Amino acid sequence: MPLSSKQATSYLIEMCLAGYSSQNENQASQDIPVVSSFPLSVCCQVHTWYLGSPTPQLFSHAPESHTVCRVRTVHVPASIPRVKSYRFPQIERPVSLNMHNDSVEVQTSARLQSLIHERTAPARSKLPGSLVSMQERLFYLLQPPVQTFFRGRQLPLPARPFPYQWQGIAFLLPRKFALLADEMGLGKTMQAILTLRLLYHLGEINNALIICPKPLVPNWLREFRFWAPEISVEAVVGDSSLRSLLWVGPAIVKVANYELLHRDADFLSQRGASFDLVILDEAQRIKNAESKTASLVRELRGQRNWALSGTPIENSITDLYSIFEFLQPKLLQPDMPVAQIKDLLRDYVLRRTKEQAAPDLPPKLIRDVAIELGARQRESYDRAEQEGVIFLKSLGRQITVRHVFELIIRLKQICNFDPASGESAKLQQLYSDLEEVLASGRKALIFSQWVEPLQQIAAEFRAWNPVQFHGSLPPATRQANLHRFQEDPACRLLLLTYSSGGVGLNLQCANYVFLFDRWWNPAVEEQAINRVHRIGQKEPVFVTRYLVPDTIESRIQEILDRKRQLFQEVIGDQLGPASLGLSHEELFGLFDLPLPDQHVQSIERCAA
Repeated sequence: MPLSSKQATSYLIEMCLAGYSSQNENQASQDIPVVSSFPLSVCCQVHTWYLGSPTPQLFSHAPESHTVCRVRTVHVPASIPRVKSYRFPQIERPVSLNMHNDSVEVQTSARLQSLIHERTAPARSKLPGSLVSMQERLFYLLQPPVQTFFRGRQLPLPARPFPYQWQGIAFLLPRKFALLADEMGLGKTMQAILTLRLLYHLGEINNALIICPKPLVPNWLREFRFWAPEISVEAVVGDSSLRSLLWVGPAIVKVANYELLHRDADFLSQRGASFDLVILDEAQRIKNAESKTASLVRELRGQRNWALSGTPIENSITDLYSIFEFLQPKLLQPDMPVAQIKDLLRDYVLRRTKEQAAPDLPPKLIRDVAIELGARQRESYDRAEQEGVIFLKSLGRQITVRHVFELIIRLKQICNFDPASGESAKLQQLYSDLEEVLASGRKALIFSQWVEPLQQIAAEFRAWNPVQFHGSLPPATRQANLHRFQEDPACRLLLLTYSSGGVGLNLQCANYVFLFDRWWNPAVEEQAINRVHRIGQKEPVFVTRYLVPDTIESRIQEILDRKRQLFQEVIGDQLGPASLGLSHEELFGLFDLPLPDQHVQSIERCAA
């Protein structure tokens, strides 16, 4: 049952009084002043009193042993109609209070000690400027710290969130639109679920829609079962008839993937689907405002709209424009100065890095390994590049970014495996590195941009029984492989593509990561590495990145190094410089090609 109730003429406040007599919970001791008569300077917190001058004498006698915290109800007149009320959870363990020389010595159980420690850093909601209604402002200002709602038996928690996660819940709670941009691995999913759970029990929402990449749908279902088991949740899957039933079904929360929206757009439009809360996971999926996916998502806006993304800016500041066209249309304009954008979004973007949130997280050690190609593989590469450049130059003014990008892909694939001889210098180095890692009982991830190299690696390393996770496998097979890797000590090698395995997975069971080939954006590589380097990791994380000198890989790496520096600026300032994408000059400069005058495309759009 939701915790809220309606009061027409009064605001109902229920708070724990640590010295409330155990003789009769409906009668207050005469020595305890009436709460409603306290002056305005008095402020109260659950389990602890902080009282202005003069301080009332709370306890004039030694309380009885085994006195427990009771709940006392006080009615305070209020002129705002339909104001919510809350029930503050009671402390279940005994508390004894002893007076001596105006000091109170509290002897508590271990559980109460931890609760008191939490109270030293309460997570209260900081109201956004968009809350202009007096009723809304009072509603959130009169709330206790969010930790209070999850104490006791009404909203139990299977595990205690970290302090920064409480702050994230307090950030999301009052906001109709918000971007939670914590670095990967800090628990954005959990923070969103607990806030949704609280809003539901406060009567603020009755249904919600979560849109996420297809591989993350099972992860959301698991997280709901763990953090909010009383909330009914359903994944929208199956054929069109089954999906139609699921869309209108009774589940409070529906989870759908981005790809499914394309198939069900007409049905949702005809039904006039509406949601109290819509959450976009991996919201960078709609960074291209002109894409069909971004357009469909904007049509599903709810009363509240949140976006989750560890990399809200992957290429340029324009990525944010598209995300906020979903969150709050027209808030940002393309010609706005960066300083003005930062000021506008200060209330609605929250980002914490692992260094800020978890300073005790084990270190991440990165090793770059230069791979020299064998004679036949080098010959194949040189021939392909020479022929490719000749072809591009022959196109003249007809050349486009797509032509250049296709040559880049072809050359990068030859750096992995020679299509003529099957030779691979990277594979030989990888075998040498993995022998020591797997012999020590450790687990490792191998990332590639494409499925084909992973399949070749799996064939070569079949003696190690590797499992794969990529889009060419059925969803059930992917999940079975993932579960086996996480739970089976004998399964120590997982092969993933950046696109399928780079987001949303928790793989702290491994502490070695190998980047078989490099992605063109450092943010994507960071996402992949952070499947392992995240909260819960107990061991140092070792990252090995393979690179072939004197090839397209090394030339791209020089640009990536510059982009990485800019990316760090973006992370530090949340918005950062105006552009992170490869410029046209940089792209064509990879092959010493002149820039066509009519060229208007970008490498990021081709990659998408």
